[in-house]
Amino acid sequence: MTFSFRTLALTTALGLGLSQAAHADVTIRYLSSQGGLNAHELAAELGYFDGTGITLENVGYAQGGPASLVALAGGSVELGSAATAAVLNSIAAGNDFVAVYPSNGINDEAQSIFYVLEDSPIKTIEDLQGKTIAVNTLGAHLDYVVREALHQKGLPKDAANLVVVPGPQLEQVLRSKQVDVSAFGYWQTTFEGAARKTGGLRAVFDDTDVLGEIAGGFVVLRRDWIEAHPAETKAFVEGSAKALDYAREHPEETKAIFAKVLAERGENPEVAQYFAGYGVRAGGLPVERDVQFWIDVLEREGSVEQGKLVAKNILYTTGDSPATN
Repeated sequence: MTFSFRTLALTTALGLGLSQAAHADVTIRYLSSQGGLNAHELAAELGYFDGTGITLENVGYAQGGPASLVALAGGSVELGSAATAAVLNSIAAGNDFVAVYPSNGINDEAQSIFYVLEDSPIKTIEDLQGKTIAVNTLGAHLDYVVREALHQKGLPKDAANLVVVPGPQLEQVLRSKQVDVSAFGYWQTTFEGAARKTGGLRAVFDDTDVLGEIAGGFVVLRRDWIEAHPAETKAFVEGSAKALDYAREHPEETKAIFAKVLAERGENPEVAQYFAGYGVRAGGLPVERDVQFWIDVLEREGSVEQGKLVAKNILYTTGDSPATN
């Protein structure tokens, strides 16, 4: 089933404001990301959900996207956020999730970067064979970027060894030579900026080199929740998309809000200065390639049955037209 609500176009709806329709009071529980600020969190700080009946409730941290999807499937949160490949694997496994807006994208400004020490012999993707790469979690974006990078060079997808390291420790494990490579995700530009400022590191490649400009991940809701709360879903998506545009248009103000939220969580607010944006196209809406690219990869690997996943059935749309290429 494809979600397509007969409404005005997104940009018109945003211009008219989000409070014109009647909304029920709903609480959306979610897991935050260390050193990160999701667009829906920014939207709440900006007051974009005022009058919509939506209350966001942060119930803790997720080590990575797959963990938030497990929490969503189990009903302990109403919202999950994960890399596109992880979302698709979860749907293929039987979870009826809908990708409602791109949480992040990758472009030349916001991207995942694979760093080595300056004197490392690793110069190219081919040099990753047999090396150890630190990533925040397995089965998500960085894992699949490595697989795709190796595939494009004609190498086995398991030619490199991936180990899980929390974002705040990525720089430390690299500098102490516990790993050969540390991968800073597009959502971890705060940690990447701090590491780069210290110096002594060299980038080998980034995910834009491998994937091109594409949505990196999605915020997802359960389909039954959307069906029970159509007006609130629409308000949530529109407010979050508006926040994505705000961050692009007001980077310094966004960094100030970012720092405030990190301080309130007890995290280091200084890293907010390295926020590089969300990397999502203007308007905050996905196109089918954002999902179809990874469907093709999963089918190629044999982890998803051919034709089981259809991009247009996974993407939520707020207007009359489905997402297009």
